[in-house]
Amino acid sequence: MLRFLMGATVAVILISPAQAGADDPVPARQTELLYLLEQDCGSCHGLTRRGGLGPSLLPKDIVDKPDEGLVDAILQGRPGTPMGPWAFEISEEEAFWLVRQLRIGKAPK
Repeated sequence: MLRFLMGATVAVILISPAQAGADDPVPARQTELLYLLEQDCGSCHGLTRRGGLGPSLLPKDIVDKPDEGLVDAILQGRPGTPMGPWAFEISEEEAFWLVRQLRIGKAPK
């Protein structure tokens, strides 16, 4: 029994807030972020996120990319590419939330 409880505790600890959704933005901010994802990100990554100037952001195309790397790209940009930093507009928690939306294939409106 103790072994089971220890395993369950470890499993709970391994689930980050980004995975659990504990730090989800309030609904009004979610709407703003989804609009930004559609319009601002979509201007380079395509309005359907299939790519353009920037790479595709479809779930199948980011499955092998770690959340932290995607969040870093969002917040810090990618030097030598058109991908600029968004840390002035988006918090780290919001960037993780956006990555979760991309992973589930949240469709643009």
